[in-house]
Amino acid sequence: MQQAQLGELHLKSVPRAQLNAIIAIHSNRRGTALGGCRLLPYDSDTNAIQDAISLARSMSYKAALAELPQGGGKAVIIEPQQPYDRRHLLLAFADFINELGGRYITAVDSGTNSKDMDILASRSQYVTSTSVAGNPSCYTAQGVLVGIQAAVASQLKHDSLKGVHIAIQGLGQVGLILAKAAHAQGAHLTVTDTDPQKIKAVQALLHCNCVLPSDIFAVPCDVLAPCALGGCINEQTLPQLQCKIIAGSANNQLASPALAQQLHQRNILLAPDYAINAGGLIFVSLRHYQHAERGTIDKKIQQIGTTLREIFLQAQHQHSDTLSVCERLAEAKLHLQAPHPAPHTQQALASTPQASISQGSRHAPFH
Repeated sequence: MQQAQLGELHLKSVPRAQLNAIIAIHSNRRGTALGGCRLLPYDSDTNAIQDAISLARSMSYKAALAELPQGGGKAVIIEPQQPYDRRHLLLAFADFINELGGRYITAVDSGTNSKDMDILASRSQYVTSTSVAGNPSCYTAQGVLVGIQAAVASQLKHDSLKGVHIAIQGLGQVGLILAKAAHAQGAHLTVTDTDPQKIKAVQALLHCNCVLPSDIFAVPCDVLAPCALGGCINEQTLPQLQCKIIAGSANNQLASPALAQQLHQRNILLAPDYAINAGGLIFVSLRHYQHAERGTIDKKIQQIGTTLREIFLQAQHQHSDTLSVCERLAEAKLHLQAPHPAPHTQQALASTPQASISQGSRHAPFH
């Protein structure tokens, strides 16, 4: 397992509910840790734990770059291989969240939805992205579109997306919204998904090109937008790339940070995920803690473009890859004087330990 700085790591096993879950809190220096809950199958417990740790770090960086009063956390529920009672499993996970006393707030992520958050909220107050609070997916897509516009302006010197060829990998909630928005701005689209029905529906709606999932990386295009799971840019797919820009919603798009330098050497501009996909986090944070209106949220999301332009400019001046610049900027912001958290989060923050790894009967490693 890769080493990573981490504030807290909690493992929970509840056999009667078939729950095997991880909550990783990277940092709560800036405020209560906020991050989604994934419910996916994993090849091993180690991979699930590493995913939670990496994603929690990403959330810390996102919050810092967006200058939100949040820390970074992530939850992973390993989806049972056998048939299971989803409600029973989620209620057991809600109890797990409650044990942390408010140090972690959960939200939707891959494999979960607002209805799942409603179930969690019936037993825990540390939940957002419910049916009432709203799904952050459209705000994530909105931020990615802003980021693509910034990248296109920087790399291609275009002031609009008209005629820009965007290849979208993944037509889930974010990818589909992004496809519709880019199409509305005159972009030329090529799309793919592991679900043929999603491809067929988008093709009928937007009259765009489609390819097999394995072929999306070799599509000659201006922008490749990874909008599925992480690690899609790896030693196998990177040599296939015929894009000028990588800008999408997926977390941890690079299988290894070292690949950022290879992209830089090939003059492929990477819009780091910590910056470009922060729209959902911005929405959740502003709505959950400040009850902000749509106009305030939209204005904050527009700042994603400003952040990316700063990253692109620094990378150009430093002759560096954009990921390294982004991480240095995020670390600097993370360790600045933290913003004042919302009043009702003070009690939770006051009880936050510097670091802990919880195990034993209440937080047991999986078997």
